[in-house]
Amino acid sequence: MKPLRPEDFRHIVFFTGAGMSAESGIPTYRGKGGIWNQYDWESYACQEAFDADPEKVLRFHELRRAAILACEPHEGHWVIAALEKNHPDVQVVTQNIDGMHQRAGSRKVTELHGSLWRVRCSCDGVREAPGERYENDRCPDCGAWLRPDVTWFRDRLDPYVLHLADRLVRRCDLFITVGTSAVVWPAAGFPGIAKESGARLVEINLEPTEMSPLYDDTCYGPAGEVLAKLFTG
Repeated sequence: MKPLRPEDFRHIVFFTGAGMSAESGIPTYRGKGGIWNQYDWESYACQEAFDADPEKVLRFHELRRAAILACEPHEGHWVIAALEKNHPDVQVVTQNIDGMHQRAGSRKVTELHGSLWRVRCSCDGVREAPGERYENDRCPDCGAWLRPDVTWFRDRLDPYVLHLADRLVRRCDLFITVGTSAVVWPAAGFPGIAKESGARLVEINLEPTEMSPLYDDTCYGPAGEVLAKLFTG
C-alpha cells in the first residue's frame, strides 16, 4: 500500500484496540497471556466485585496501573500524535483504557471503555487520578469508595461517549483501524458506519480479521512499523 497523504482527507479517525497497546508490552485482557486467563474477572472487574470488596478491586487496578507505567508508547502512538498536531482534524477512538495515546501527546481521544487514570463517585462525577497508586480511595465529599472510571463486565458504555464516537465516525473520510478485530458490539459497527458514510477504510493488524473484507486497504504487521510507513513514506 502506498503512503497516505493526510492533506487529502478532512476528518481522520484512528480506531484502536488491544493490539495497539500490546505492542508497547501491555498485556491484553483476552487471548494468550491475557489478564483474564490469570485472574477471575468476576472477582476484580464488575460492579458486584467492587460492592463486595472495593479495596481488593482498587489494589488490583493499582497493579494494572503500575504495569502500564512501566511501558512506553511505541512508534505508532507517536505517529498519530504528530499527525494530530499537523492536521486540522485527527481523532482517536479507542477501546483501550491505558492512556497511552495521551502519553504520546494525543489530545483528541475518545475512550469508549473509560480510563484507568480516572475515578468516579455518584456525588460529584469523574475526577483525574494519576500515578501508580490512588491518592484517595474514598470520595472526600461523601466518603463513598471511589470506583475506577472504566467499563467493567456487565457495564453499559457511557451513552454520551458512544454518541460522540458515532458522530466522529460518521463524519470522517478516512477511517483507520489499528490492533482490533472490531467484532465486539457496539464498536463492531463503526467500520460499517464509516463505509456507509463514504470514508476510505484502512485496517492495520498482525493478521486478517473477520472484518477485513470490508476494508479498502489492509496492512499486516506491527502497528508502529506500518503507521510510520503509511504516513512518513
